[in-house]
Amino acid sequence: MVFRAEGNIVWCNKLAQHLLGFHWPEDSGQPISNLIRTPDFIKYLNKKDFSEPLEMRSPLNVERMLELRIVPYTEGEHLMVVRDVTRLKQLEQMRKDFVANVSHELRTPLTVVTGYLEMLDSDSLPPPAMWQKAQTTMLEQCKRMDSLVNQLLSLSRIEGARRQDNDKPVNVPQLLTYIQTEAQSLNQDKGHELIFNVDASLDIKGAEDELRSAFSNLVFNAIHYTKPGGKIVVDWQLKNNQAAFSVTDNGDGIAAEHINRLTERFYRVDKARSRTTGGSGLGLAITKHVLTRHDSRLDISSKLGQGSTFAFAFGSDKVVRIANKTEKTEKTAKS
Repeated sequence: MVFRAEGNIVWCNKLAQHLLGFHWPEDSGQPISNLIRTPDFIKYLNKKDFSEPLEMRSPLNVERMLELRIVPYTEGEHLMVVRDVTRLKQLEQMRKDFVANVSHELRTPLTVVTGYLEMLDSDSLPPPAMWQKAQTTMLEQCKRMDSLVNQLLSLSRIEGARRQDNDKPVNVPQLLTYIQTEAQSLNQDKGHELIFNVDASLDIKGAEDELRSAFSNLVFNAIHYTKPGGKIVVDWQLKNNQAAFSVTDNGDGIAAEHINRLTERFYRVDKARSRTTGGSGLGLAITKHVLTRHDSRLDISSKLGQGSTFAFAFGSDKVVRIANKTEKTEKTAKS
């Protein structure tokens, strides 16, 4: 938008109207301070030092951040350029949160290992019972750090660009068979009823190692976070010409305010409980990026006290039907 030195508006485009709530041509000649009454903007305007841009909340939506730059235009006039920087600010905050969170996640196991190592002395080793406990704890914490670093590297790799023309058919039923075997092993202490409904003729095109992460993260999460003796149903079916995958549990459910943030790195609904179960807070972030790279997205539905469903689907362009396979198999595992 353009305004005169005394502040009267000369011209503005449609985007300025959208971001600032101006009405054109009704606001022609109006003092700009009458239309943008934010105290920070009034102070910025009166100071008349426009060497640095001003960041302020949108007068129309406090959730939106705007960057204003004012530069000389023609004689006696100024040009003000307004840019929506909301997304940039969100990304910057996410970066800060990520650094803070990963530092915190690594600090705890490092503190444990360092503490035990400081106790060791070649001349006076601790008693065998104490040493056995210390060794076990240090190994557990080292494995936790190793797992965390591997997941961070995996996430970093997945976030990079991927050429979909290199995609190959993936035998998803076989992949789910492997995951089911691992799930049964994890489920020994939990005693859940595990049900796998798998269409044995349904394959898709994609990157197998990435897809395995997406499938297994959802299945293993259901086992970890559902109370013992629960029921978990895994579905892999063709629906509306799409290959649809879902994991449904009858656990505690997730409050609505948490659902949109579940795929953020290190975000946990219950931090203490997640650390007890060995969660890193990266599994759903990895799943989200894998699905994005395969033109899909994660849908989460949940009701407190009733359970949750995590689901995604792949478009018909990725579906591969194998006619000579058994049309459908249902596998039920109870333990």
